[in-house]
Amino acid sequence: MQIRTLTTADASALLEFELANRDWFESQVDARAPDFYNLFGVAAHIGDYLARHAAGTMHPCLLLEDDGAIVGRCNLKDIDRIARRAEVGYRIAATAIGRGLAGAALTHLMELAYGRWELRGLDAHVTIANAASARVLERAGFALAGPSPILARVAEQPLACLHYRHH
Repeated sequence: MQIRTLTTADASALLEFELANRDWFESQVDARAPDFYNLFGVAAHIGDYLARHAAGTMHPCLLLEDDGAIVGRCNLKDIDRIARRAEVGYRIAATAIGRGLAGAALTHLMELAYGRWELRGLDAHVTIANAASARVLERAGFALAGPSPILARVAEQPLACLHYRHH
């Protein structure tokens, strides 16, 4: 398994990954807009993420199998160079759950955050229904900070989130 930064060349493979896992992801997190699910939509999404990366406010990554198939995504989001904090996020393919990929993704993001980006702390928000993700955060040293101001919409229903902090 390899984790690397997203590129424009990933559009077709990313679309395939997102389509294959759409139902799984939408059972866990906010649904993407319908116009995301075509090559133009994914290419625009990648362009936006890479522009944010170039601006120093995001670091988007992919998790790849040895054969190059995408099995997950992870991002440092909302990088704040003054406060020296960012938010972490990850999504793992339904077929890859239980293989430690979320933990590997989080470790990679922490290495990027504290190394490359020279940050001092990280935040994460997880729905109250996603105990597995909360355990991944806790194993990595994140502590529950309390209720999150973020309200997710899962299957058209509002769902409260918890806020986790590292350092």
